[in-house]
Amino acid sequence: MSPVRKIINDPVYGFITIDDPLIWRIVCHPYYQRLRHIHQMAFAHLVYPGAVHTRLHHSLGAYHLMTEALSELKRKGVEISPAEEQGARIAILLHDIGHGPFSHALENELIPGAHHESLSLLIMEEMNRQFGGALQTALDIFTHKHPKRFLHQLVSGQLDVDRMDYLNRDSFFTGVSEGVIGYDRILKMLTVKDGELMVEEKAIYSIEKFLLSRRLMYWQVYLHKTVVSAEMTLVHIIRRAKELIRSGVLVPASSTNLDHFLQRPEQTFDATHDLPRFCQLDDHDIMSTVKNWMHHGDRILSELCTRLIERRLLKIRLQADPFDPLILSEKQQQVCQHYDLSPEWAHYLAFTGEASNTLYNPGDERIRILFKDGTVRDISEVDHALIHRSLSGRVKKHYICYPDL
Repeated sequence: MSPVRKIINDPVYGFITIDDPLIWRIVCHPYYQRLRHIHQMAFAHLVYPGAVHTRLHHSLGAYHLMTEALSELKRKGVEISPAEEQGARIAILLHDIGHGPFSHALENELIPGAHHESLSLLIMEEMNRQFGGALQTALDIFTHKHPKRFLHQLVSGQLDVDRMDYLNRDSFFTGVSEGVIGYDRILKMLTVKDGELMVEEKAIYSIEKFLLSRRLMYWQVYLHKTVVSAEMTLVHIIRRAKELIRSGVLVPASSTNLDHFLQRPEQTFDATHDLPRFCQLDDHDIMSTVKNWMHHGDRILSELCTRLIERRLLKIRLQADPFDPLILSEKQQQVCQHYDLSPEWAHYLAFTGEASNTLYNPGDERIRILFKDGTVRDISEVDHALIHRSLSGRVKKHYICYPDL
């Protein structure tokens, strides 16, 4: 391959350099370019107008942080071969390539049971075939089969560069300063011991800030009540469309690829036939379809689509405890009366659910602190640490959505 040196001007980190011909070919691939058309934060822009950055922005930022992390580890004497470095950079560049339109909001709706991690793997395997096996090391790192465990931990773990970028980037584009983290200091403090990724003792407070920032961003941005209302409205739009289609009603989408996934019977994802179609789906397919369905003859589908497009979202209330079923029943009765609906359809416009977040779960993937004397301890076990075991539980908020009639 001929030499390449591409400079990308990123608003968060400045200039990002791509100097690997294979990586540049991957960036230019249609499967990767699709990420330009998928919002990183789904409907967060309805609350924070600046949050219109894409999955492509995020993956390039994570690639940049991976490059910095690997350079720092090599400076500390950690053995990383050129092939392993290339593989890790490719793995993080493609870690989100399996995200579909509106990412997590529709992850289990368009293709039930097909999560973005499994779809990312299918796409990476297909690209590996197209590139003559050149992505095999990246695949081994992505699937945790590579012998150097710390390379996978940089891609997917409690302290991976994926989380470092999306917290930093999402706080930048939303203007929510609580999400700002000291990513540069954390990268400088990374180290490897016994094949495991760790951070030096001096980074304890930066790690705590990182974890707390993540929780704050979840409640203030990712699980903001208006965002939850918008995302659940879209979920109910897709569910209603599928139900109408099953009953024989004509509900055409604005693209043949979206039609394919709406019309297909519930079955496992067929990589041979479904993957090429999935890799052409993005947010534009969904929103143009929703705009068309504003004028559909079905009252429920039309109402939900109109509310989403015009940002007249369902009213939402949150509380710590589950809502009394009588409250939901009352709201659904009001919906039936107002829209002249049968009670069996009221759940599309009045419904309950829950949102949850965990600050730090030691049982999932640990953040290990390497002390000067060579001992290693989990961040939750450090004396006087903010992140102790009492904060490792899952926090739930229950919500109810209904039209403000």
